[in-house]
Amino acid sequence: MKTCLIVIDVQESFRHRPYFTERGAEAFLEAQNSLVAGCEERGIPIVRVLHTDGPAQSDNPFALESGHVAPLRGLRAFTPAISVLKRRHSALVGTGLEVWLTENGIGRLIVSGIRTEQCCETTARHASDLGWAIDYVLDATLTFDMQQPDGSPLSAADVKARTATVLHGRFATVCTVEEALARAA
Repeated sequence: MKTCLIVIDVQESFRHRPYFTERGAEAFLEAQNSLVAGCEERGIPIVRVLHTDGPAQSDNPFALESGHVAPLRGLRAFTPAISVLKRRHSALVGTGLEVWLTENGIGRLIVSGIRTEQCCETTARHASDLGWAIDYVLDATLTFDMQQPDGSPLSAADVKARTATVLHGRFATVCTVEEALARAA
């Protein structure tokens, strides 16, 4: 089955949000970079997805005008097979990516990027519903601490555990970098 890696929203915009922390970023980048390198070595196409939305002004880190809609510092440089800009949570909405995947005979998607429970999870669920096999590389995703509706804290580790629990065996195979690369071979 032909596979591709989707690198979702690994962009500088996040460094300019109040919730961003470097905690976890180093391990994430190590896993993300290993995944990119492994895909390059195997000739697996890599898709770059960047998120843009909100007012088109320089003080909005997700606006093109900010200059922050660019690869996250520390991400391994790679030449994408295709790059898309998205304005929704799913990388498949309004980007042309679904067409590109179909035209290129892609049957399996390796999902990675930022945020674990938001754009990565949404893309994985959407793609699964459309018929793609999904390998969700949890270690190659990054998220941040959150606040629950009752005001209590929810750690990034708990967010990731919840995402793994709800995706695995339903929408995706939650796996490591090594497992995803082995499955793609």
